[in-house]
Amino acid sequence: MNTSILHPDIQKFIIQNTGADVTKLALQKNPFPEVDWILILNQIEARTKAKEKLPIWFSTDKIIYPSKISIEQTSSEKTAAYKASLITGNTLIDLTGGFGVDDYYFSKKFKVVAHCEINKDLSAIVKHNFEQLNIKNCFCYADDSANILNESEPGFKWDWIYIDPSRRNDAKGKVFMLKDCLPNVPESLDFYFEKTDSILIKTAPLLDISAGLSELKFVKNIHVIALENEVKELLFEIHNHYSGDITIKTANLLKDKTETFEFVMGKFEYPSYHLPQKFLYEPNSAIMKSGGFDEVSNSFEINKLHKNSHLYTSDELIDFPGRTFEIEKVISYSKNDMKTALLNQQSNVTTRNFPDTVENIRKKWKIKNGGNLYCFFTTDKNNSKIVLICRKIT
Repeated sequence: MNTSILHPDIQKFIIQNTGADVTKLALQKNPFPEVDWILILNQIEARTKAKEKLPIWFSTDKIIYPSKISIEQTSSEKTAAYKASLITGNTLIDLTGGFGVDDYYFSKKFKVVAHCEINKDLSAIVKHNFEQLNIKNCFCYADDSANILNESEPGFKWDWIYIDPSRRNDAKGKVFMLKDCLPNVPESLDFYFEKTDSILIKTAPLLDISAGLSELKFVKNIHVIALENEVKELLFEIHNHYSGDITIKTANLLKDKTETFEFVMGKFEYPSYHLPQKFLYEPNSAIMKSGGFDEVSNSFEINKLHKNSHLYTSDELIDFPGRTFEIEKVISYSKNDMKTALLNQQSNVTTRNFPDTVENIRKKWKIKNGGNLYCFFTTDKNNSKIVLICRKIT
């Protein structure tokens, strides 16, 4: 860890230039020739990225940032805080510590948190930052997490193990599987259960839920976390020897609220179907990732338009975890109806269970993007291709 960037004049320069174009700054002469110019530029770029994602770090003095890639890959404060709200206990060990954002929030819920990071420079940065953030119960270990686990006192068990495995470089292009990550969690599960009875595994949203289940055992809950309607992570919560139902819990973290939905996986549901009614509902991205489409129909007592459309309708307006629209008109996807209703119009176009792409639809019917109109090109329960012309409510 290079502490030269903590000099007051350099810190002032970094703060003053946060948000500046780093490529232009790089062409300027280094005002601090005794310090690597690239190192200073990296601090500016990383701090700029942290402004929205990590506001506590951003507003704290003398924070040292790692590479911008580490900032891009780390949890946001919002997802980390939500994650920490899911589990409790006295002791937690993070096997893949990284920049330490998750552990900052775990430290608010646990008496002792161990941050394991094999990259010694990154571990030193995190230790320094925790001191600046006044975190006193999180201990940093610059070593392979397996060594730290093995060094635990005989018989000692952590309340929780937390793991955020990263894909190996040679796994690019392959179907995303946990066995292709470091650490290899499926291979190490039995070892981990010698050290704990509860494990929380974070994965990228790219992982297919069924693929994750095929590699793991004792899964109790699966959490799908979205931030502003973009799925950010999946969490597999596993407990030693658990054998009951698996519950999928979704959360869409918004500025002013959190949309939640949950269901028991594999419980057979009979959704109801109906032609378009007065209102249209589009589930948020966390629900879409969860695959709980039939459960949405039953839970909210609303109707699906088609088995594969994943759009819902009702005559009475309900509070729904996603986007809600009022249907103004329903037209068939035919030359005459399209010419009359949408040719040369401005609209936001969405397709669900429809044979053509948004790009082709816009081009074919000369539909400009934007405006207050929302058009859903979809298929109804009679397998007819239709267009729902709507106004957005929420």
